[in-house]
Amino acid sequence: MNTDRICIATITWARNKEEEKTLRSSLQQLALHNLPVFVTDGGSEASFVQFLQELPNVQVLKADRKGVHAQAENSLQAAYKTGAPFLLYTEPDKEEFFKTGLFKLLSQVEADNSLGIRLAARSAKGFGSFPSFQQMTETTINNCCSEITGQLFDYTFGPFLLNRNLVPYLNKLPEDVGWGWRPYLFSLANRLGLRIEALVDDFYCPPDQRADDAKERIYRMRQLEQNIRGIVHSTDVVL
Repeated sequence: MNTDRICIATITWARNKEEEKTLRSSLQQLALHNLPVFVTDGGSEASFVQFLQELPNVQVLKADRKGVHAQAENSLQAAYKTGAPFLLYTEPDKEEFFKTGLFKLLSQVEADNSLGIRLAARSAKGFGSFPSFQQMTETTINNCCSEITGQLFDYTFGPFLLNRNLVPYLNKLPEDVGWGWRPYLFSLANRLGLRIEALVDDFYCPPDQRADDAKERIYRMRQLEQNIRGIVHSTDVVL
């Protein structure tokens, strides 16, 4: 795939020094790909925002609403305005993926108007490296997505390439849908007759993301609820 046809959209919010360290290292790796990156920050310290602004090819944005849905939509809308036919959405803390997986995701694809979504998906081996409760909730999300799309993939790892024609549908979502905006787009791509495909690889859980305490489990429950709600919303959209 010709990467001249791609813009990247991501979000950031460094809530503490440890998160800031992780994001600095990861986003420096992302910037090495020399692709336009639109990042909406959710309220990080000024020093981190300045770091973002100094990265090559990175445009820092600020959302007028709070929440991951608002941030992601803001970045995607900015990327959409460039006219790029395909956009890559990713969470910002995927350093290992940025090193090797991103090139595979973008290079091993036939991108045409029929492509709706191309996911970076974990193999069974990679998926098994994540905390057990996270595996349980994300297996449920994956099964719900496959119920709509008819294709059983890992829909929950994070990075995915999307057809720009899906972006305008984001404004039909309620503001509190949270992470549900992602499966909402996957389902709409299927309803629009666009292809959904995946690059399956051994994407492992970073050691610093393997917490499985009570707070983390509640967070995963919230994600589960938001994802299912996003799928349900997609079935009500008039195309």
